[in-house]
Amino acid sequence: QVRLVESGGGLVQAGGSLRLSCAASGLIYSSNTLGWYRQAPGKQRDLVATVSSGGTTSYADSVKGRFTISRDNAKNTVSLQMHSLKPEDTAVYYCRYTLPWSSREYWGQGTQVTVSS
Repeated sequence: QVRLVESGGGLVQAGGSLRLSCAASGLIYSSNTLGWYRQAPGKQRDLVATVSSGGTTSYADSVKGRFTISRDNAKNTVSLQMHSLKPEDTAVYYCRYTLPWSSREYWGQGTQVTVSS
């Protein structure tokens, strides 16, 4: 009932910047939490950053100070601004939608981010 579409992935050099966006559509509840996760080949999917409906943010230690998550409730979008990218940031980045009162979660199809050294 919720569809998520990521965009903005690509190839960048180490030290560069990239901005990812995720557009949500369908039955969107205002109390949702939106987040970005990433998964490298052969590794588990890990949290990158989340932002609640009230604007509370959280970040993985590995990206603190470099990445910024933000949301636009009018457009039902969430973005991830990435600076000072490192080769270890290379992964498929996924957008996630969750509700505090439901166990249901929705995921986007993912967008590839590749950082060259």
